Amino acid sequence: QVQLVESGGGSVQAGGSLRLSCAGPRNTDSAMAWFRQRPGKEREGVATFSRYGGRTVYDDSVKGRFTIYLDHTENALYLQMNSLKPEDTAMYFCAAGSPPSWPTLLRRAYNSWGQGTQVTVSS
Repeated sequence: QVQLVESGGGSVQAGGSLRLSCAGPRNTDSAMAWFRQRPGKEREGVATFSRYGGRTVYDDSVKGRFTIYLDHTENALYLQMNSLKPEDTAMYFCAAGSPPSWPTLLRRAYNSWGQGTQVTVSS
């Protein structure tokens, strides 16, 4: 396991944008993902990125608004979040691993995690 480090969270008004960063994924991690945990809810996957081919998959709740991408030079994972809504308020977590099948937004498929960064969207 590798400890990942997220940054970039904060407070923003509805319709605004934030970019989350994640440092620490290994070159051997074949997939990376962003998860979020909303108050009183289970942790859920919102986007995943495959290092091989650069493919991406999104949960329907964020499709068209969020973009996940990897900066290969910095080996850092990002989540660009646009058109934010109050329901996007959550603790956001970065995850990495080599799941046997992809795409997957299952929590158990990833074995490296960060501590999370808080995103708060006000109406």
